Amino acid sequence: MKNLKKIPNFKSEQEEREFWESHDSNEYLDLSKAQRAILPNLKPSTKTISLRLPEGLLDSIKVEANKRDMPYQSLIKAWLAEDVQQSRR
Repeated sequence: MKNLKKIPNFKSEQEEREFWESHDSNEYLDLSKAQRAILPNLKPSTKTISLRLPEGLLDSIKVEANKRDMPYQSLIKAWLAEDVQQSRR
């Protein structure tokens, strides 16, 4: 086992965030002993935005959402996520 540095005590999350942004965790943690964590109830944090759409487009989206029996906001999110994922490939 290599000599690991001691993780300092942090006064705030911001202080800890700044520390890890400028330090390599391999110097502080023995990752060979890490275990996979399963967090089944975690939901990604969301942020509310305002988006202006032409009324005709919004009406078309609502029709498509109704065909799929889902809220139109959920359909918009699904389409956006799919497009972003495809563009990252």
